[in-house]
Amino acid sequence: MKPNPLTADEVCSVLDRVDEKYKPVWDGCRREDKIALVRYFLPRNSAKPVLGPTRPRVVKWYCPFASQRDFPTGHRYCINVYTGCSHECVYCYATGYAPKQAAIKQDFETLVDKDMKDLEHYDVPPAPVHLSNSTDPFQPLEITFGHTKYALEQILTRRRRFTTVTILTKNPLLAARSDYMALFQKLATLPAGHPRYEEFNHKKQPGLVIAVSLAFWREEARRRFDPCAPTVAERIEGIRRLQRAAIPLVLRIDPLFPRSPIGDQPPVTLAEYGLPEAQTLDDLENLVGFAKDMKVRHVVYSPAKIVRPRGRALAGTMQAWKTAYQTLVAPEKLVWRGGSWRLPPHVAEAKIVRPFLDICKRLGVPAKYCKQNLIETP
Repeated sequence: MKPNPLTADEVCSVLDRVDEKYKPVWDGCRREDKIALVRYFLPRNSAKPVLGPTRPRVVKWYCPFASQRDFPTGHRYCINVYTGCSHECVYCYATGYAPKQAAIKQDFETLVDKDMKDLEHYDVPPAPVHLSNSTDPFQPLEITFGHTKYALEQILTRRRRFTTVTILTKNPLLAARSDYMALFQKLATLPAGHPRYEEFNHKKQPGLVIAVSLAFWREEARRRFDPCAPTVAERIEGIRRLQRAAIPLVLRIDPLFPRSPIGDQPPVTLAEYGLPEAQTLDDLENLVGFAKDMKVRHVVYSPAKIVRPRGRALAGTMQAWKTAYQTLVAPEKLVWRGGSWRLPPHVAEAKIVRPFLDICKRLGVPAKYCKQNLIETP
């Protein structure tokens, strides 16, 4: 039975207090959906004069820090199945806020159950769900604890509350296990009676996508930048298994790094900074060609950022990249934004992005910037 609805005055009172940067999520919603989103996401009993979305359990607002006017993700969820990540990728944006050590979430299954019941109780309209933006759902912890599997099973039981299920991982070989594959295949099609069934069916839009991160083609680069993640060969094999099972795939060739020479006065190689060539043009050609062979829906890219880690100094590798970046942009300076140093957009476009997009265009592989990829997921 549905709960008693909030009165129009109560809804207006709460929405009047929503932080302006989140209000676009409620713009244009049906009254019933506005009420449901208020009840699920907003602490309406709070005495604070300005409210932001909060959900202290597991099925959370996708990004509680992002302004919807600047980053229009809309109403969508993220389930970070674990905290931290044991892959220890030195460039990962999550190092800026996530704990260094990977760990389970206490009472995870109980918390998931409570959130799923709330979605049903408040009759929240369906939205995309992402596993995960701050931790790998198929890191080694999953073998012991199975929290990703449990979350997917619960999404399946409440399938009408979700649209696209997006899974981001560097361990497709674990994801390609038969028990996970069976779940993927059930989640990949919206059931008849789902509020968005006709739309997804008409557009042949899959209900599940697995996005695999594979930024390096050679083990030398992978060992340096993804030290504890699966090998290139393991990821390729996992992707092949998923593709053979007709699981919808996206390949994240992300992040993109500059190549030698670095700077013009005088030109120097990455080796002079103690760095291997992360991505040669041949590497990118091989990665995009592999994406084409695997018939991925598209590839995702973004220029590498130098992220300041939470509570510790830059790793030696990233300090070397920062120095190389400073040489690359001289006499300009790096852009500091969002807890990371970045190349100025015009430099990133010319030195990193454009050669990659040229390869994608020549091979006929659609490419999406990481933000575009997110906000276009229905």
